[in-house]
Amino acid sequence: MINKEIVTSSQIGAIIKKRRKELGISQEKLAESVGVSHQQVQRYENGLSMLNVENVQVIADILSIPVTVLFSPSVSAYTDETVQYPNPDEKTLLRYYRELGDEAEKRLAVKVIRQFAKK
Repeated sequence: MINKEIVTSSQIGAIIKKRRKELGISQEKLAESVGVSHQQVQRYENGLSMLNVENVQVIADILSIPVTVLFSPSVSAYTDETVQYPNPDEKTLLRYYRELGDEAEKRLAVKVIRQFAKK
């Protein structure tokens, strides 16, 4: 048997709550996006209910964090200030970039973004 620390529902809930607040998302909005009641989100955040695999993936996507963050042995692994996770707009930008047809279009997109960043 592998001796590995099991991440508890309370630890997962603490990470969800912290990230949700960082993004300014209400429990109601998160609940609506996941398809559960806001009371259920409260239970997740307080570690009173276990998340199913599907909701773990949905919540991680909404909070713009890798699923693996939710399974870090401690919240401190997530709160490391050197780690930056993409916000929803960054994820959208990356998705559109990846949909571009050829390398010339990708170079142009990078050039445009670079110009905006210089302002």
